[in-house]
Amino acid sequence: MVVLLELKSKFARIYGKYEAYITPLLKFVLALVTFVLINTNIGYMKTISRFPIACILAAVCAVLPVNALIAIAILVILADLYALSLEVCLVGLLLFMVIYFIYYRFSPKSGFNAILMPICFKLGIPYIVPVSSGLFGELYSIVSVVCGTVIYFFLAGVHANETVLGQAAEGGTSKITVALNQFLGNKEMYLVAVVLAAAMVVVYIIRKMEIDNAWTVAWISGILFETIGLIAGYMLLGIKGKVIGVIVGGVVSCAIAAVIQFLFFNVDYTRTERLQFEDDEYYYYVKAVPKAVIAGSDKQVKHFTKNAEKERISKKKFAEEMEIDEELLK
Repeated sequence: MVVLLELKSKFARIYGKYEAYITPLLKFVLALVTFVLINTNIGYMKTISRFPIACILAAVCAVLPVNALIAIAILVILADLYALSLEVCLVGLLLFMVIYFIYYRFSPKSGFNAILMPICFKLGIPYIVPVSSGLFGELYSIVSVVCGTVIYFFLAGVHANETVLGQAAEGGTSKITVALNQFLGNKEMYLVAVVLAAAMVVVYIIRKMEIDNAWTVAWISGILFETIGLIAGYMLLGIKGKVIGVIVGGVVSCAIAAVIQFLFFNVDYTRTERLQFEDDEYYYYVKAVPKAVIAGSDKQVKHFTKNAEKERISKKKFAEEMEIDEELLK
């Protein structure tokens, strides 16, 4: 544990020193992963669905706010949907307009959730995003979690039905109906969105409680709620083949949540102090829990031999010039 705490301190110092370079680099990686996933799953417009284009767009997003990344990603998605079908593009445009007004009205500062949700769905660990949002954010972050979930299921539905949606012989009404059903008639999407949103509320409430190990209890409770809720929901809906993925994703999310807690909320409850003080109007009762930190092991060695010798010579010379005893200068 001591070694881990020392490494954490070193990483924190490195990040603080080079934050101006590390933050854009992380945003570049996130944007690149986003555009690569878009190109891999719905890259119907071949002109923009190339890796060099993804790198250029990611470089642009690295120096812009995260909401700019969301806007550029939406434009790329709409271009791909247009290459597949005009009707699907119109449905996608309508969906993104609704999401835009809801997101920017209630949750404009939690853009990372909207980006991370589809990515984590592809990785099989969407459960960690609501949990981390409940640990760090506010309740309004639920909006971005739900928006990210809806976007993922819509695009996954388009990918799964691309043959039907891309057929020129199909009538416009039929294509629009199929496209709308990707989110309006998707019962799994409603189940996942409700369970993840409720899990975030559970994590947020427990995290705010004045109990020991609140963060640990919060993320464990949240992931258990997600796992049990999704398994029960899939059984009720008759959706098969999802249980193993939910359990594995929950276990991986537990490991990630433990790492997040160690990095951002590692406290020592054995040294908890309860303080009481007052002013002219109130009495204050404070529970103080110290962070688990360790001093760095860097050592500085100073050599005094030469300086001491020079000082001795200077004293001797000064005593001779002043015609006094050198012992008096000690």
